[in-house]
Amino acid sequence: MTRQKKLLTALLCTMVLLGLLYANRLYVLQYSLGWYTDIMYPRAANHPVAWDKGPDTPAAPVAQRPPNVIVILADDLGINDVSTHGGGYAAEKVGTPNIDDLANQGVRFDRGYSAAAVCTVARAAMLTGRYPWRAGVEFTPTPGAMARVAGQLYAQNSDRPPIFVDQEKAKSAKDFNDLGLPASEFTLAEALKARGYHTVHIGKWHLGSTPDMRPNNQGFDETLFMESGLHLPEQSPDVVNSKQDFDPIDKFLWPNMRFGVSYNGGKWFEPAKYLADYYTDEAIQVIENNKNRPFFLYLAHWGVHTPLQASKADYDALAHITDHRRRVYLAMIRSIDRSVGRVMEALRKNGLDQNTLVVFTSDNGAPGYIGIPDVNAPYRGWKLTHFEGGLRVPFVASWPGRIAANSHFGSAVSNIDIFPTVLAATGAQGAKGVDIDGVNLLPHLSTASQPLASRPLFWRDGPLRAVQQDGWKLIVAGKPNKQWLFNLTTDPTEKNNLLATEPAKAAQLLALMQTHHATMPPPRWDSFIELPVTIDKTLDQPYREGDEYTYWSN
Repeated sequence: MTRQKKLLTALLCTMVLLGLLYANRLYVLQYSLGWYTDIMYPRAANHPVAWDKGPDTPAAPVAQRPPNVIVILADDLGINDVSTHGGGYAAEKVGTPNIDDLANQGVRFDRGYSAAAVCTVARAAMLTGRYPWRAGVEFTPTPGAMARVAGQLYAQNSDRPPIFVDQEKAKSAKDFNDLGLPASEFTLAEALKARGYHTVHIGKWHLGSTPDMRPNNQGFDETLFMESGLHLPEQSPDVVNSKQDFDPIDKFLWPNMRFGVSYNGGKWFEPAKYLADYYTDEAIQVIENNKNRPFFLYLAHWGVHTPLQASKADYDALAHITDHRRRVYLAMIRSIDRSVGRVMEALRKNGLDQNTLVVFTSDNGAPGYIGIPDVNAPYRGWKLTHFEGGLRVPFVASWPGRIAANSHFGSAVSNIDIFPTVLAATGAQGAKGVDIDGVNLLPHLSTASQPLASRPLFWRDGPLRAVQQDGWKLIVAGKPNKQWLFNLTTDPTEKNNLLATEPAKAAQLLALMQTHHATMPPPRWDSFIELPVTIDKTLDQPYREGDEYTYWSN
């Protein structure tokens, strides 16, 4: 073959290859993150974590030390996913007895809210006690490839309102690792570390993965960091999977997520077992290693976030549930509840239960895109919306002797209140000159509790915003251009929009909202996707003209 023919053949092959790649560009994009991960971050086999060990003998008796602090955060756990708040799945023999026990030892916050309807923003709020948009953290870190793929997958077979993707912004988006909580923010871990606490993070972070934004630079002495998002490898004999083909996000997660963690910024390795159980094993080791000194443990579970994967043992225990997706989901709830029980047992075993402040909550309401209608019942809406279903979360706390046992707290509280409450409990100090939006709840949780003063609570996601005060709530959506006004005292499930009949109240709340947001800085990164979310239907239910919806900006 002559040189010219060889060049022509090579050119033809290149053109065919490029044509195939273009024709299958959606497939390439859909799998690109997973391929990149496999090349750049090979995963070693599981190995023991070399946790730091505290002193062999205590410097002071447990009762004379500042209280240990444990915050257990579930991911996407809905208000109806626990029996603590009167709902749950007890009728299906899937109660949450360990979360219920924790509440019985302390307080149930009957109107507990997250500061955001989505993970990153909520987690930033909880760790700083501040509305995170004060630091420009307003949107969810999203890989550009995910937005482009999800947008095309959504548009392929959807009769819903259109999705809007700014392709230029998606292509030029910052690297996923660069998006998160800036190191200039002062975190709960930094405050407790300055107070002499040993500080440990286990699990999901989602607040940035550059060295300056990772936990070790945000006040945590140690971090067992979730590097990717499988609960077990998809083909493991110990896992049962549930895929939602109607969900474009789910279609992106399965080929791209991996089973991997790292310790203190080291190389990736595989967890030893189903993720919730593995994190709990390691949390128990942390408790035992630090029983002789004050410690702060932030146990951030990945459950019950998609991809929906249950351990086979939990799935098999629910053989009476016939719907596969529901069975997998409830089995995941079972693993989170078991984790709470095992952590509390470790505290009792080590003589620490009477001097440990334990908080359990979720980062936001459960999503509609998993296709399970009652996860946030009786409230309307889902994760990504500012209706009660997206914002109301399970919220309980225990501290024997300081929080009255088996008590209920009826005022609206938010996860921004965890920061100042923990500071008050431990004697730690916040950063000077920094505005804290949360309030110390301790004076309101004793047997002689003080009433909580009136205050507004705000939520923000681009043009979708909400404010609540004294039982009144206003939601403002830029797309569609609509407002909702609810009296939550008489209408807690947000059925009656009072905008037309209560214009003065709407104007008052709108003025509060505008004043709050007027001084906020621009977001640290752009949103490039606007996704419609129906308020009253899950993603697999057909959309009908007249169904109410809002848009979520990533």
